[in-house]
Amino acid sequence: MERWIGRVALVTGASSGIGATICRQLVGAGMKVIGAARNADRIQALSNELSGMPGSLTAMKCDLTKDLEVLNLFTGIKQQFGGVDVCINNAGMSHNHSLLDGTPEEWREMLDLNVVALCLCTKEAVASMKERKVDDGHIIHISSILGHVVTGSAPIHFYTATKYAVTALLEGLRQELRAEKSHIRVSAVSPGLTETEFSPRMRNIDGKQAYGAFKCLQAEDVASSVLHVLSAPPHVQIHDVLMWPTQQPA
Repeated sequence: MERWIGRVALVTGASSGIGATICRQLVGAGMKVIGAARNADRIQALSNELSGMPGSLTAMKCDLTKDLEVLNLFTGIKQQFGGVDVCINNAGMSHNHSLLDGTPEEWREMLDLNVVALCLCTKEAVASMKERKVDDGHIIHISSILGHVVTGSAPIHFYTATKYAVTALLEGLRQELRAEKSHIRVSAVSPGLTETEFSPRMRNIDGKQAYGAFKCLQAEDVASSVLHVLSAPPHVQIHDVLMWPTQQPA
């Protein structure tokens, strides 16, 4: 991680869970991290906690489903930091309804955050890198094992579809960057069941019900894989890290 010391990383969905933990580890590695989310107060509290670390964390409020707010986010990063060297698309959400019970409003909300915002942040991050002739930048999508398998859990079938889209977008961007002879890399980390606020919030249950069946992945496990991806030599592109809890059946 030495070559990333002092460089700029954007982490979306940074107010809790995997996003907050990624921020913590990147700051510990000496990066200048911008944490973006609607709840900037939680990111600021984390920033205060990390004040003695080698890097820094700056909180920026952004509703990623609003295109103009995303564009303003990148404008603010350019003004304050010059631009983005690493973009980690972590933000995501799901509703708890099957395909037969869901609504168009819920489907659009998931698409806007899980797919469209991811694409827009990626586009703006790559543009920032090209503008500054940064040819070793990195885009990392925090996807899901559900981008690779369809389970029998009906309430997450549409969420699964959005993560399959992320898998397709990952390979599409790799091909486009390769066609341009760019050395900007794109990767994904696709975890299985991870103990965060995500599932209890979606299912409106407590954490013991959501994560009590077996030992789940922890946010630190996913963040460590992000650092592993970033640490690879410039000629190595780690494409998609699939992570399962050892006891997860499917």
